[in-house]
Amino acid sequence: MLIEPGSRSTNISVVIIDDDRNILELTSLILSKNGFQPYSATRASEGFELISRYAPELVLLDYMMPDMDGLFALQQIKTRFPDTYVVMLTGKGSEEVAVELMKNGASEYILKPFNNRNLMERLKNVLRIREIELHNRALQKQQEHLLYEIEQWNLELQKRVREESEALQNAQEEIIQSEKLAAMGYLSAGMAHEIRNPLNSIALFVQLLRQTTTEPDQLEHQAKILKEVERIDSIIRKLLDSSRRTRFISSDVQINQVIDNALEVFSPQIESRKIHVDRQYHCVPRPITADPAELEQIFTNLFLNALDAMSRGGRLAIELFELDGLVVIRVGDTGTGIAADVLPSIFEPFFSTKSRGTGMGLPVAQRIARMYEGNMNVECSSPEGTTFRLEFPVCN
Repeated sequence: MLIEPGSRSTNISVVIIDDDRNILELTSLILSKNGFQPYSATRASEGFELISRYAPELVLLDYMMPDMDGLFALQQIKTRFPDTYVVMLTGKGSEEVAVELMKNGASEYILKPFNNRNLMERLKNVLRIREIELHNRALQKQQEHLLYEIEQWNLELQKRVREESEALQNAQEEIIQSEKLAAMGYLSAGMAHEIRNPLNSIALFVQLLRQTTTEPDQLEHQAKILKEVERIDSIIRKLLDSSRRTRFISSDVQINQVIDNALEVFSPQIESRKIHVDRQYHCVPRPITADPAELEQIFTNLFLNALDAMSRGGRLAIELFELDGLVVIRVGDTGTGIAADVLPSIFEPFFSTKSRGTGMGLPVAQRIARMYEGNMNVECSSPEGTTFRLEFPVCN
């Protein structure tokens, strides 16, 4: 049976659990007169309902209950309602009982009968202790939360330092590669001028020989020499033009046409080496913003390397499609592949595995791709061949 006195506005609520109705009425009266809000129950189970409903600061619990052992009731309250402090009441007590109750979480131990003044002093003392302990508990939780936040900040800081360090390292590598490419540009321009002088002399002497030669075979060989001289001179002119010209940016570059133009240059080698070209254009790609001549230089370098890797024939595969706002191109060959120990260095300027290679083809190609917010990398490489993957953003 629940006995609840009339409610009035108070700050401190107390649940009294005692099977003696006289004790309940007397204790409730004392608490009410001292500004407390009492709730009373004659059974432990009813008391638990009141605690659950009102979350009182204090519980006055009789040690000898008819339906439940007082010690067990104390343990249940401390387990289920840790912020509620329990004061034990008993008419038959001993030092051993008091110690056992205090060990199990009781905040105070009061013997019956008790006088009003003594009861209120001890309850107020328990409330002061409760306030201090709850405050300390809150501070401890706050400290744990702060320590957790600090740990998270440290992890985030470490992550940012790691990311910034990687970005700085990448930037330094980019600067080194840019310096190498710039040095190569100056060197190439100077070498081009020097090469044209002996080249002109070769062309002049061949022309003089043609004036005194009548044999058809000799004339044919001389014509081929002049043709090759003209081809070398054309390459040098393009090199000099590219070092002097301003970049011509177009917003409607059709990369499939750029690929076809680059392939056309290698038609004689493709035919003579019996290389099968497999073009898989899955769509007509949207245009990209770039300099078409520089894009053609990318594919010229890729096709040249692929043909060098397939000196005895093979298959050159070019796949073109769009994916997530990107034009994607895959260029694959059936050559001997790139060795695993060499693969990390192929985009470094001046690195080459060829005896006569300059090591500038792939670095320049990758640099051009990045200038247009694109990317170029090796998708896969094995003894059965190598596939490069290029991505360029389409025009907005």
